[in-house]
Amino acid sequence: MIRAHFGIDRNPFANDASELLPHQQLILETLRVHCQQGGFCLVMGNPGTGKSVVRETLVKGADKRLMVASVTRTMHTYSNTVRILAQAFGLDHGGNNFKSEKRPIEGAHTLKQYGRAIVTVIDNDHLLDIDTLRGLRLLLGDFPRNHNLVLFGQPELLSNLQLRAHDDIKSRITYSVCVLKLGPDDMEAFLLAQLDLTGLPHPTFSPETLWLVVRATDGILKRARNLAPGRLLEAVRARKRVVDLENVNRVLLQPHWREDRDLDKI
Repeated sequence: MIRAHFGIDRNPFANDASELLPHQQLILETLRVHCQQGGFCLVMGNPGTGKSVVRETLVKGADKRLMVASVTRTMHTYSNTVRILAQAFGLDHGGNNFKSEKRPIEGAHTLKQYGRAIVTVIDNDHLLDIDTLRGLRLLLGDFPRNHNLVLFGQPELLSNLQLRAHDDIKSRITYSVCVLKLGPDDMEAFLLAQLDLTGLPHPTFSPETLWLVVRATDGILKRARNLAPGRLLEAVRARKRVVDLENVNRVLLQPHWREDRDLDKI
């Protein structure tokens, strides 16, 4: 509907049209260096700040020199997490716990013999039980030295690791970074760049509308992507070629965009 109304060939603000922003590109390049040297990396950030784009780009960048095993289901016991890890390596994940641990280790050493660096990526690490994380750390300690473990999640994990009881994990971190929210100027540049990707002219958003969107998204990339289709659909419904304040306000009146104090009045 949006594409037909505006005469474009691709959906605006779609994730598949994503390009890494400069700060995301810097994080990715640093991770790739650690992938060659080996290490233990943390990439943290509040929901919607763009961690997943970095993770997906790292996973898609696997090639003949780099093997990436990605684990996204983290609310499991240690035994099940190890089986998921074996599955990510493309190995048989059946059998008892000893065999489940042995197969990824053997697979990692086999890959090293073929000259491939190895990366284990774990998403939503803040949902991992700390004992499960400790067990994974001990398991991956038997991996080749060029192995790199990368944890993606929210800042709660680092707060947890500040406890002295978890120094055995924290002391092994070789790189950590927090993906921050975008400033107003950077968010405006992002919104306009997304228009360029889909072939929409910048005046598709009036200056007042652009300012309101920047303010409403509060620097969160995911909010910008979620707000975009709604305001464009409102423009389609109103048969307008320019998104104005009325279109955006109709979207922002939806309860999930409202503050708690506003919901009390409903």
